[in-house]
Amino acid sequence: MPPRKIIIDTDPGQDDAVAILLALSSPDEIEVLGLTTVAGNVPLDLTTRNARIVCELAGRTDVAVYAGCDRPLGRDLVTAEHVHGKTGLDGPKLLEPTMEIAPEHAVEFIIETLREQPAGTVSLCPLGPLTNIATALQKAPDIAAKVQEIVLMGGAYFEVGNITPTAEFNIYVDPEAADVVFKSGIKITVMPLDVTHKALVTKERNDAFRALGTPVGVAVAEMTDFFERFDKEKYGSTGAPLHDPCVTAYLLKPELFSGRHINVEIETTSELTLGMTVADWWGVTERKPNATFIGDIDAEGFFALLTERLARL
Repeated sequence: MPPRKIIIDTDPGQDDAVAILLALSSPDEIEVLGLTTVAGNVPLDLTTRNARIVCELAGRTDVAVYAGCDRPLGRDLVTAEHVHGKTGLDGPKLLEPTMEIAPEHAVEFIIETLREQPAGTVSLCPLGPLTNIATALQKAPDIAAKVQEIVLMGGAYFEVGNITPTAEFNIYVDPEAADVVFKSGIKITVMPLDVTHKALVTKERNDAFRALGTPVGVAVAEMTDFFERFDKEKYGSTGAPLHDPCVTAYLLKPELFSGRHINVEIETTSELTLGMTVADWWGVTERKPNATFIGDIDAEGFFALLTERLARL
């Protein structure tokens, strides 16, 4: 089969970086048509910088980076330097990027690509707030019928929230955008905290990255060395969850994951639960299922895949 065509929409972020590296290391299965950046973990200028750094680290300057929306649809931007550091990629010493930013706006690139490619052949892979995706759908409603699938990292149900008591960061930053996406009718697969919190970078797993001895392996190990301090202190876990690489791993080996096709609604008005992904896991409403909500992962298989692929770069 030909490689699966994807657009990665991202706000790097150390775990975004690992997700991108996993995709770029797998050209036989994944063709990355472009990286589109959005404000999220850090402001847009830094997420765009970081996406270019990751492409250069992987030796893939052929992959274009398009800068997108610098703020949510109707809210002030909330960022996460407290997790990812002031640059978003704190930890390793990384060179400033030299590759150019593509001149086209990310939203226009998404719209044009979906219109140009045969229907059902391009998947969207958002790793951050859904502002770019929602804006594209609002500007060009016809593209919804062209998308093969949206596989996103965001939301939570049993794991509740990581930025508020009930909301996961990506959805909380732009809940109105998430609402647009979940109501789009597009096939959606969700990697919530429920599954990503089972993909923990233990010392042994991080040592395996470092033992690759390559610039990529060492950089990934140093990235997780940095941001795991926050999660280990917050959750008392044995390591940091690698949220965003779950998206890429799902594209490569969906058999590593399991979940349910359920209804997911986004809370956009409540002061207490703004940004909550209200997941009808138990089927207690009559609302129509609109997303596959992943709940479990083969963590050993996931890290074996990740280590093997990073070794290729």
